[in-house]
Amino acid sequence: MKHSKQYPGATPYTDVRGKRRWRYRKNGRQFQLGTEYGSDEFVRRYEAAVQGSKVVGMVGADRVAAGTVNDLVARFYRGRTYKGLSEGTKRSYRGIIEKFRLDHGSKRVEGIKRRHVEDLIAEKHDTPAAANNFRKRLGQLLDLAVELEWWLTANPVRQTKAYEIENGGHHTWTEAEIARFFGVHKPGTLPHVAVTLMLYTGAARVDAVKLGWFSIKQTDEGMRLEYRRQKTRKSNGVLVSIPLHPDLAEVLDASPKERGTFLQTNFGMIRSANGLGNDMRKWCDLAKLPDCSSHGLRKACARRLAEAGATAPEIMSITGHKTLSEVQRYIADANRELMADSGISKLITRPNGEQTVVNFPDTLAKEKHNNLKMKEKT
Repeated sequence: MKHSKQYPGATPYTDVRGKRRWRYRKNGRQFQLGTEYGSDEFVRRYEAAVQGSKVVGMVGADRVAAGTVNDLVARFYRGRTYKGLSEGTKRSYRGIIEKFRLDHGSKRVEGIKRRHVEDLIAEKHDTPAAANNFRKRLGQLLDLAVELEWWLTANPVRQTKAYEIENGGHHTWTEAEIARFFGVHKPGTLPHVAVTLMLYTGAARVDAVKLGWFSIKQTDEGMRLEYRRQKTRKSNGVLVSIPLHPDLAEVLDASPKERGTFLQTNFGMIRSANGLGNDMRKWCDLAKLPDCSSHGLRKACARRLAEAGATAPEIMSITGHKTLSEVQRYIADANRELMADSGISKLITRPNGEQTVVNFPDTLAKEKHNNLKMKEKT
């Protein structure tokens, strides 16, 4: 991931003591951003630098031209919606918002019309997913502008439509692709452990890299794997607690108990989520699986569960999703023929000879028919 995409103009350098630092240059002036990229202090300094002032404290609405995009963004960063996000989600938001602010920060919010929003979204038509993400973030910003009342009376983003993404986002791994991957990456290798771990937990990569033996709990019912999703941890999200699948247990048993995390680096450090994503890309390329990615394993887990007859709430309890609509998107690639077979089988005669379909009384059908005929006469 290139840092410059999240905070345009921010560049790294090494100081005289060999420490990596960040700075921002504008109109011949240089602004120090600190050492920790993306931290709250870094963001405060960056916001001030974009405005051309060396402000160390929190950037507020009184430090920028009132009613501008710069003002709106500063208010958004101070709001409860943004502060309630996880750090990873904050970075994702800022990567989109800062690019927009850099291009349009000095413009008046009240002047934003539907045609302007349409043009901004159309600029990203080559990447529909990115266009839709930009539309979501802009929608949140302008929702705030409407709340402020004196800026906008209606959100023009709500008058636009998102791009339809034909492939449904990240590709869901098929059983053939899973078999091909394991055919190349044998048991005992890190790639084999990583894919097995994600496939049998449905964990996102940001959570998968933090799982270790400390995540395995012994209960009266057996071994369970437990963790809290980072995406919901900020809001004290529901604990994900799932039985340890035998296939996963067999793979993890080969992992030394002294390891901090199952997917740690060779130096004993927690592997970063982005690092796992990059590694997964290399591993999939070696297996000649160009469409597969780490996120597709999360969807494959949901697909497998759906095909096995698991209900949406059951899948939610495993993947850690918060809404049924989210789960429905993940299981859209489930084998429909297999599920249709399972559904029809529920209508077939039970072993004891009983019919599973309710047969309504003939009198009820006749009454319904007569009512229809009477309506026709009137």
